[in-house]
Amino acid sequence: MKPNVLSLLTLGLLMALAPFSIDTYLAAFPVMAQQLHTTVSAVAYSLTSFFLGLAVGQLLCGPLLDRFGRKKPLMAGLFLYSLAAVACAYVTEVHWLIGLRFVLAVGGCVGMVASRAMVRDLYQPQEIAGILSTLLLILGISPILAPTVGRLILELAGWRAIFLSMALLSISLIVLVVRTLPESKPADASISLRPRQILNEYIQVLSSSAFSVHALVAGLASAGLFSFIAGSPQLLMDTYHFSQADFSYAFGFSAGGLVLGSQINRFAHQWKTTPELLRIAGRLQAGLALLLGLLGILDLLTATLLLLLVFSYLLFHGFINPNATTLALLPFRQNAGSASALAGCVQMILGASFSALVSYFSNGSLLPMIIPMVLASWSGFGLQQLVVQNHASKALEGLPT
Repeated sequence: MKPNVLSLLTLGLLMALAPFSIDTYLAAFPVMAQQLHTTVSAVAYSLTSFFLGLAVGQLLCGPLLDRFGRKKPLMAGLFLYSLAAVACAYVTEVHWLIGLRFVLAVGGCVGMVASRAMVRDLYQPQEIAGILSTLLLILGISPILAPTVGRLILELAGWRAIFLSMALLSISLIVLVVRTLPESKPADASISLRPRQILNEYIQVLSSSAFSVHALVAGLASAGLFSFIAGSPQLLMDTYHFSQADFSYAFGFSAGGLVLGSQINRFAHQWKTTPELLRIAGRLQAGLALLLGLLGILDLLTATLLLLLVFSYLLFHGFINPNATTLALLPFRQNAGSASALAGCVQMILGASFSALVSYFSNGSLLPMIIPMVLASWSGFGLQQLVVQNHASKALEGLPT
């Protein structure tokens, strides 16, 4: 399929829906904590429940996308998302917020899985990394714009209106899906939805060494990103005394690194293969993470230096995530939905685990956020090096650019 601007925009917005659901309400944490009579750390657990919802939801929707085609489950998920968003707008206690954010994620995750699966359906292997980088551009714009959008809504109408805007966005996406996206895979009655068969399907995907290695690498990259997302509101607004507006700008600046990295990655495929770009970015991010950790331990990080280093850290994430995801999905076509779901689940489980650690150990200092970022980067880099040295996988050899 020849790339179409409107269809790519729709796919990118579907992929960005879940991140947008995170970034729009970060600046509202202090106000939400005050009005819900709780703490900022307790509100931050709604991030963890959201990541868990993304993980569980993707495992559920993967087989549905393979069985019923891409569009029907996608629209059902978007409808569930809109209902949960409206419910979030009317919560009066934080535990209801945490639970409903889980449901919100289950609905929103269908867009993430379906968009990746449709890219695998519609485009040739040599095009996939470039297409994913284009989608990552849209995905990267979300954390740049979302905090500012959320702050403006917060100032004009209060934090509850942020969730109502999420519902409106979801309904708009249903219209776009109907009008712009083709059904990339027809329904397949031969695909069973019995739990044992679904489990066997996932076991088959996991048996691919190419998938297992690169899904973990992409997941660890996401864990570093989510550590920053979970730790930045309290760190920047409480410790560095950023205003809500300053936080929005700082968060958007940091996320700009992801956008820049994804676009450099897109053009870099003219000179380097996908595995080569993944290895280079992994090395550079690991080195940068080590510097970030050392400066944090020595308490030498000013707010400006921290943001510059995080910008660079996320720039390399813009290389690692699309390339690792491409290499994870390449072996699959018939069951691309299940493979995409499992890859996303791995990313969300690791993201939820790391964000929970950040929230649990959060004390206003740098280290609860920085140490998980360093661990995530070095774990991903170490996994790549282990595979290369032991020749345990052919995933890094002879794959298309």
